Amino acid sequence: MIFFSLENYGIFNSYENYQLTPYELQNIIIQKKMGVETKSGVLAINTGIFTGRSPEDRFIVKDSITEKKIWWNKTFNQSFDPEKFDNLYQKIVKYLSGKTLYIRDGYLCSDKRYQLNVRSISEYPWSDLFIHNLFLRFKKIKKIIPDWLLFCAPGFKANPINDGTRQKNFSILNFSKKIILIGGSGYTGEIKKSIFSVLNFILPIYKNVFPMHCSANVGKYKKDTALFFGLSGTGKTTISNDINRNLVGDDEHGWTCDNIIFNFEGGCYAKILGISKEKEPMIYNAIKKGSMLENVILKNENNEIDFLDDSITKNMRISYPIYFIKNIEKKLYSSNIKNIFFLTYDSFGILPPISKLNRAQSSYYFLLGYTSKVAGTELNINNPKATFSFCFGAPFMTLHPIQYTNMFIKKLYNTEINVWMVNTGLISEGYRIKLNDTRKIVENALNGFLLNVPYEIYPIFNFKIPKYCPEISSHILNPKNSWKNEKDYQNQVKILAKKFINHFNIYRKYTDKNISSGEPILE
Repeated sequence: MIFFSLENYGIFNSYENYQLTPYELQNIIIQKKMGVETKSGVLAINTGIFTGRSPEDRFIVKDSITEKKIWWNKTFNQSFDPEKFDNLYQKIVKYLSGKTLYIRDGYLCSDKRYQLNVRSISEYPWSDLFIHNLFLRFKKIKKIIPDWLLFCAPGFKANPINDGTRQKNFSILNFSKKIILIGGSGYTGEIKKSIFSVLNFILPIYKNVFPMHCSANVGKYKKDTALFFGLSGTGKTTISNDINRNLVGDDEHGWTCDNIIFNFEGGCYAKILGISKEKEPMIYNAIKKGSMLENVILKNENNEIDFLDDSITKNMRISYPIYFIKNIEKKLYSSNIKNIFFLTYDSFGILPPISKLNRAQSSYYFLLGYTSKVAGTELNINNPKATFSFCFGAPFMTLHPIQYTNMFIKKLYNTEINVWMVNTGLISEGYRIKLNDTRKIVENALNGFLLNVPYEIYPIFNFKIPKYCPEISSHILNPKNSWKNEKDYQNQVKILAKKFINHFNIYRKYTDKNISSGEPILE
């Protein structure tokens, strides 16, 4: 039953598919030859020329609501003219008119106090399946009043000269009209991160909720909550999917005034290049009918998935409802925050596998969000590239970095929350730490063991690193031990430290001593 007319949005003579099930959508996608079914019954699609996000093509309409609040810049958070938006909207609804469309009502934010109802109108059935998997789902079809509208038209190509876009693809947020327009790209990650960007504005400004690009899990018995900040490819999803703990969510959360951590989403969007049942059993077991694979290669006539073939992209992914994971915190929210982890892929081989941060260092490293962009997640990233992504999510953060950092500082104030930096990348020249070692290190931080071992101060960066960790060779805890050439190591330390200092200079005038005192000191 559909409770509204698309004519209200300017779409006429369309055939409307409302709230179809994943199995209905999978059959349609296969019938339309927009995807194939693998040997195990999972749907596999190809998103076309876009296999990653295009941050430079994300815009925000500049108007009375956003003009003085958004942190405008040319890399992301680019401004868009309201009149241009209206003209583009009319072009899109005209384009969608007369087509078979897929409509879905879902919502974001598992804490019902902050629930955001979203109505999506999609040109492609696979976009609708993705939205079903990633958004929170109403248990029954019912009449709702949408807070936001999302139009997804991958087949529509903008005219940059006339429409005001950079190129033919675009993602545009309008906070006054509460509309998201996505066109020209079939990559589903654009949908996910557009709504995340909306929440990163709404929740801090109007609800005093701290939005975070992090995963979260909770101990099964102690009910202690851990947060894992990090960009794509740093291990956020992998590390938080722990068979000994319950998953709250793998990517996007809010932290409320009463210290509740709640998931924004109702699903997961995991990278699966090289996945195996042995390394990542929980995610591997979620690859079943109802989930959707993106940009994978199928081998032989039986359509078996080749998880090692990255000839389409290194960013091959799967989307699935979160209940496909066996160990989940059923209400998708928790409290009792005890540990925070900053996950980083250090391509220099300088940062230790784990470091204990004080409050000033926690603020400093949160603000800078150092990591390496991993191949495939964004366009034109083919190899790990050292980068600073403020608050571990710069492309999705709409406010000034200091606003989010101040919220983070207040959350830590007068608490005993432990903050750790975990390097999941190189821990010496050319050597990446093993996933099992990272898991064991994190486990020993979570169970409190690392709070009671001797530490040493890591020169220049001045954070503490443990001298001992059960089941881990003490040799790898300090990167200095693994470098063959002492001079090369010292040079790399200074190069990386200088990168931190230089990047912090962008924000120095906005900060106080509490943040700046956490930075490396070059002697």
